[in-house]
Amino acid sequence: MSGAEFVPLSLPPLVIGVLAAVACALPGNFLVLRRQALIGDAISHVVLPGIVVAFLVTGVVSAWPMMIGAAVAALVAVGLIEGIRRLGRIEPGAAMGVVFTAMFAGGVLLLEQSDTSSVHLDVEHALFGNLESLIWLDATGWSSLLDLTALAGLPDEVSRMALTLVVVVVFIWVLWRPLKISTFDPGFAEAVGVRTGALGLGLVVVSAMAAVAAFDAVGSIIVIAMFICPPAAARMMTNRLEVQIAWSVAFAVLSAVLGYVFAGYGPLWFGAVHAVSAAGMIATVSGVLLAFAAVFGPCRTRSSAPSV
Repeated sequence: MSGAEFVPLSLPPLVIGVLAAVACALPGNFLVLRRQALIGDAISHVVLPGIVVAFLVTGVVSAWPMMIGAAVAALVAVGLIEGIRRLGRIEPGAAMGVVFTAMFAGGVLLLEQSDTSSVHLDVEHALFGNLESLIWLDATGWSSLLDLTALAGLPDEVSRMALTLVVVVVFIWVLWRPLKISTFDPGFAEAVGVRTGALGLGLVVVSAMAAVAAFDAVGSIIVIAMFICPPAAARMMTNRLEVQIAWSVAFAVLSAVLGYVFAGYGPLWFGAVHAVSAAGMIATVSGVLLAFAAVFGPCRTRSSAPSV
């Protein structure tokens, strides 16, 4: 594929996939270490009905209404979980499972019953996103990267995911030490004055921002995979948190790039005619990398926690 074809057709979705993968993998490291990895799965389920309701109210697929709708859905989910836990006297995990699956099913039903034919919002889009359709119409080749007029025509998802990644990086950088201490020793963190409850809530909020921002472009499949697979694979490569973060970013980028390439060209290499879903293949590659790390990673058999 020449540059004149690659830049407008493949470069934007590839960049968006990488940005989304890294934005989800970074907070995913702390969620995995806190044994809260399924929060990423939960967030991706909860945001769907909020996004659909936001679209039904406004009539447009826009970032801010989607963010607000997802935030309201998250608050509703928290209230339902607490209510079910208290009234039913069941453990929080069971209450979470009931609420998250029920809300996701409700979101799917809303999509099925709503008129979303004029926009990229349906059940398939919710699961797999629309990476393949995020093309750069104003690009003519590599020279377009230096053309301000052409750059203005980039898909909105590029700037949205870039801004989200910056927010995630700033959050982790500013609160790096409190995050480390509260992750490995919550009791000590509280003793030295760290507000572990507020910090944990902030981590969930940042994770939700990453999930919502990535949801429209890459769908819930990649969001779930990137929250868990790169951090879990990175955990098996090292016992140092800083190095784990670096490994998780490398695994996230590798999953996005190889997944996108294999989705487009892999079937052709094996004689098939049609490409497969980029989101599905990216999630598959991340799972394969996790399997390799589980088999060959130097820290796969160690039970000690990463060092602070």
